[in-house]
Amino acid sequence: MSKQIAVRLPNELVDFVDEIVDSGAERSRAAVVTRALERERRRAVAARDAEILARSGQDPELAGLAERAAGLRSALA
Repeated sequence: MSKQIAVRLPNELVDFVDEIVDSGAERSRAAVVTRALERERRRAVAARDAEILARSGQDPELAGLAERAAGLRSALA
């Protein structure tokens, strides 16, 4: 299910969104906005998780796993 909303954006942001759609990278303005909002939601959740971890300290059972994962090559690198 989805809801339609209307937002007012600066012209330069709309131009940027239109460039993405025109390039074929996304199929619509809605798809660009959805992707950006999903990324922002993931960032907010990660920031919240990092804050919780900073307050509670390392989990001894996961410390070794985290160290191992940090040493692995990533497709993002």
